[in-house]
Amino acid sequence: MNYSQIQFSDRHSEIDLYQLQELFNISAFWAIGRSIEDLGIAIANSNPVISVWDADKLIGFARATSDCIYRATIWDVVIHPDYRGSGLGSKLVETILSHPRIKCVERVYLMTTLQQEFYKKIGFQPNSSTTMVLYNQAKFSSLSATEIQLQETLGG
Repeated sequence: MNYSQIQFSDRHSEIDLYQLQELFNISAFWAIGRSIEDLGIAIANSNPVISVWDADKLIGFARATSDCIYRATIWDVVIHPDYRGSGLGSKLVETILSHPRIKCVERVYLMTTLQQEFYKKIGFQPNSSTTMVLYNQAKFSSLSATEIQLQETLGG
């Protein structure tokens, strides 16, 4: 396969959400059926966002969130099946890790179901001490602006 046209981009605006949705549906069992609207929201709230292109075809994607000092999390790492085994996945993760918003943090987390060995080769280590998850936060009610101001006034 000829990889001379492969390009990496960190520009959110270049991502075609329809191509991303298709890439997830083809390549990522954990992301099948994500809506265009939800993908747009996830991208807007992530930085960095890295896309991988073969000419005008989206073939890879990853995003991260970070507080830029203590913690960062890498999300949604995916490479099109036709391009796997070529080193593009490793390069994609390394591109995320070398981004200024990520490379300065103390710890970088990610969640993976089946790719532990892939991430170990990059340097990630299993971490059983932080494996907790909370599903469906809709049952929690939020405080009103008045309640938040009252708590701040009371020092709470």
